[in-house]
Amino acid sequence: MPKSTYDDIVRKTVPEPDSSFRPSPEQIQQAKEGFRALDADEQALEARVRSVVGSTGATVEITRDRVTLRGAVDQATANRLPDQVRAIHGVGSVEDQLVVK
Repeated sequence: MPKSTYDDIVRKTVPEPDSSFRPSPEQIQQAKEGFRALDADEQALEARVRSVVGSTGATVEITRDRVTLRGAVDQATANRLPDQVRAIHGVGSVEDQLVVK
C-alpha cells in the first residue's frame, strides 16, 4: 500500500473553516479542465466514438450530440477521422480541433 503524504492525510481528515475538505490534485486538474459528468446518452455516444477513434492519439469530448476532437495526429487520420465520427449514430455535429503532427 502506498504511503500517504502529510497533505493527503490532512486533506482527508481536517475540514476547512467552512466544513468542506480540500480537493485532491486530481479534482483540481478536473476543475481546470472543466470536468462535467456525462448523462447515460452521452456516455453511450462517447463509447461509440471512442471505438472509432481508438489509439489515434485524438481525445474526445462529448456535449449532448456534439463531439469535439482534439490532439496531434498524422495527416491521414486528420483527413478521415472527422468523417468517420460524423457517420456514427447519435452524432449531431463534429468540432474538428485536430492538429497534424
